[in-house]
Amino acid sequence: MTSPDSRFEEQKTVADLCGKQDYSNAGCKWNLGRSRTMLSSKPLNPAKEAIHRNCQSGEHGMVHRYRLLPVAVCTVLFLLVPGLLMGQQLDCLSCHGNPGMQDSAGHSISIAADAFHASVHGALGCTACHSDIKTFPHPAKIAEVQCGTCHTQEASGLAGSVHARQGAKACLQCHGNPHAIVKVTDRNSPVYPLNIPHTCGTCHGNAKFVKKHHLKNVYGEYEDSIHGAALTNEGLLVAANCSSCHGTHHILPHTNPKSPTYRKNIPDTCGKCHEGIEAKYLAGMHGKAMLAGSKKAPVCTDCHTAHRISEPAQTAFQERTIGTCGGCHREKYATYRDTFHAQVSALGYTEVAHCWDCHGAHEVLPASDPLSPVNRANLVKTCGKCHSGANVKFVSYEPHANAYDFHFNPALYSIRLFMDLLLWSVLGFFAIHTVLWFTRLQCARWKARTAKGDEHE
Repeated sequence: MTSPDSRFEEQKTVADLCGKQDYSNAGCKWNLGRSRTMLSSKPLNPAKEAIHRNCQSGEHGMVHRYRLLPVAVCTVLFLLVPGLLMGQQLDCLSCHGNPGMQDSAGHSISIAADAFHASVHGALGCTACHSDIKTFPHPAKIAEVQCGTCHTQEASGLAGSVHARQGAKACLQCHGNPHAIVKVTDRNSPVYPLNIPHTCGTCHGNAKFVKKHHLKNVYGEYEDSIHGAALTNEGLLVAANCSSCHGTHHILPHTNPKSPTYRKNIPDTCGKCHEGIEAKYLAGMHGKAMLAGSKKAPVCTDCHTAHRISEPAQTAFQERTIGTCGGCHREKYATYRDTFHAQVSALGYTEVAHCWDCHGAHEVLPASDPLSPVNRANLVKTCGKCHSGANVKFVSYEPHANAYDFHFNPALYSIRLFMDLLLWSVLGFFAIHTVLWFTRLQCARWKARTAKGDEHE
């Protein structure tokens, strides 16, 4: 009988011959007799040489068998698991595949087999979502499916969003029938870029819903906007849709500093598409004031609005935006309305100077800045865009002249005062003249009637 020490020596001899470090499990089986000799510097005897060759060739080794074991297990699972899942689905669909199947409350619990198999969940077993079902037939009342079991990141974002109160219903309201959900890249998906406005509009375009939750009906405004027209009419997937600005699952109110629609974050949100415009805006005085924390500094939505964004060349946009500028620059707005430019613009002409034509649209700089288009050194070039042949004398014209400010222009103030006095003097003189003439006329008529009465007597 072989002792344990002898067995260890034998395994160590085989292990060293096979190049192994684990003497207790060399992983090599040999049948040429047991050696009790430790390795030494002496040449190997014929038996050890045979063992060495067998280990190297693997003819009798188990190493390769162990390596093939995971492959064999995976192969078995690959062949058996889909069959098991399909069998489970067939068991469920044997009842739920009936088009007229309903629960006790009269709600349809029927599942279209073809749609389910084609969905993103078609490869999963029914109990992957309905994990509380252990037996068949199952109880009539089952637990509500928690999408977050698999979609943890999306569920985490939804939990802190404005849609959190909807719970699991929020998933279905956007993604549709849970048994027919397709990939986001599928044109039939409710969250495919072309379909997102309609999906969001199901709630945010519903008059009763927005009234109940004190929201603004923005669906119609978006559809009429330049973004909505580009997406729905032209099919441009690069056009901004609801999720482009508000996000997908972690949607926050615009009052939350982390929201992409928070006032200070709006330039960055719009800049994801309009990168060049964002750079110009941040380089201007408005952008710098916004970054400095000014709440009065305008951002993209102040001029372009949030949802009712229209083409800048439209007359309605230009008229509205002039008033937007005037909301902050009241004094300049009042003087602009007195100019020829404003009077012609009010008649509907678009080919006339507006605020942004002279001051710039996004990179608005103070007049003292050498790069500003209204800097004295640049006025000839700025005015020359419309008035060919403009010169230094031509640009001496003051577009925001204030005739009521003596310190701004004493001569203009004096001329305006003289003309006002002259006007009121002339009007006053003729008003008095008219009153006196009317009084005299009435007196003359009275005297004439009196004299005629005396003659009849």
